[in-house]
Amino acid sequence: MADIYIPIAIQRQIISAANDYCEYCRYPAAFSPNSFHFDHIDPVDNGGATIFENLAWACGGCNGHKQSKTHYFDPVTYQLCPLFNPRLHIWTDYFQWSDDDFLIMGIHPIGRATVELLQVNRAANINLRQLLKMVGLHPPKN
Repeated sequence: MADIYIPIAIQRQIISAANDYCEYCRYPAAFSPNSFHFDHIDPVDNGGATIFENLAWACGGCNGHKQSKTHYFDPVTYQLCPLFNPRLHIWTDYFQWSDDDFLIMGIHPIGRATVELLQVNRAANINLRQLLKMVGLHPPKN
């Protein structure tokens, strides 16, 4: 698929709304060795528009696992449910940090399905969270 043009003003609006963190796994872009992406929450191939309400700021890991998926199975109920949508959902309603702040835990079927599919607790994410916590930069304050 050809690259889709996203106006600079919308790019800035998305990054600002995300506070420059991945909107799924909360990976800080400032510490990422890989590029971040503007994820179409509802993929263009499914008719999703290239507008603020349908775009999320995502790290390469989350974007790569999500691809064009919009739903996944909740590992607890085995029901198919929509993935977390940062334009409609509030992160803390669907996720929480583990007691040590290193793992993201889904507290709702949408959160659990998103954690499972996007593998938000990848080893690199946990390692960075541990390092950032040692210098007072984790968990994110937003």
